[in-house]
Order: sequence, then C-alpha cells, then structure tokens
Amino acid sequence: MSKLENPILLAVIGAAQGLRGEVRVRSFTDDPMAIGDYGHLHSSDGRTFEVLEVREGKNVVIVRFRGVNDRNAAEALNGLELYVERANLPDDELEDDEFYYTDLEGLEAVDAEGKSYGNVSAVYDFGAGDLLELKGPGKRPVLIPFSEAAVLEIDLDGGKILIDPMAAGLVDNDDDKTLKPGQPKP
Repeated sequence: MSKLENPILLAVIGAAQGLRGEVRVRSFTDDPMAIGDYGHLHSSDGRTFEVLEVREGKNVVIVRFRGVNDRNAAEALNGLELYVERANLPDDELEDDEFYYTDLEGLEAVDAEGKSYGNVSAVYDFGAGDLLELKGPGKRPVLIPFSEAAVLEIDLDGGKILIDPMAAGLVDNDDDKTLKPGQPKP
C-alpha cells in the first residue's frame, strides 16, 4: 500500500468480539454504521482493511474485516488506528457552513485589520464546546473558542479564518493589548 497523502483518522479498533474474528470499533463518523462506506481503511503500518460486515454494539460498532477470521487475529488488532484518504470523504453532502475539522488545520487566523494570530494547528472538543489551537512562530500555542462570536468567517480557499480577537480572548478589552498565553486579565 502506498502511504496516504492526507490521512484522516476514521476509527480505532478495540477488543475482540466473539470467536469469528469480529472486533469492537470506535468510529468517528457521523453515522458509525457507515464506516464501510469510505472505502478501504488503512493503518499507519501500511496494512489495508476491507469491511465485510458491520452491526451495532453498545457504544461501538462490531466489524468483521476480510482476512481476520479468528479471535487471535482480532485480538492482535486491539488499539489499531484506521485512516482513510481525505479525498474519500464526501464533500457534496456538506452544507455551505459545514466543513471537516481537518480542513481548518493550517488556516491562518487574522483579525479585521489583517494582524495574524498564528495558524490553526488542531481542533479540540473536551465536551464544553470546540476549541481551536493557534500556533505562530516563536509563540506558545493558545486555545480560542470555536464559536460564531470568536470565529467570524472561514475562507478555506483563501487559507484564512477571520477572528474577533476580543471575543477569542486574545486581547484585553481595556487597552486592546495582546495577552500572553497564561497571563491573567488585570
């Protein structure tokens, strides 16, 4: 298998299920049962997996892969991350204001005056709302809320996101000074 150019983590294999080679899979797709709709899945060590069957389990899906025929083979896959090529994800199903988080990575965060606050290096969801991590040269990473107030516009073609630095918590509203990461507001 050739190395994926733009791999997207789609699922993680868990414990074996039964004796026929089935495994529990934590799927990161919108519909976990659709894990086989994205084509072959790939591991970082170069193996390719074809989904033969999928059924619902408690908090996971139970998957049978081609060539995994017994419990021992299934147990050997525990913890394996499975990827697809970004091009395999359907863009035609997205609404105008929808996108994949992976498409945000690398976008430059700028304010209305064009001042750069770094590039999006990751998107996190810790349960209380999504956060964008911004990294710039010589700067420590900062997290900003991924909300309509903080992120005003997303221009995937232009490679930028327009942010409101005050709503994002990057400037002090008194003097409009840029805060350093970890610096408390006065």
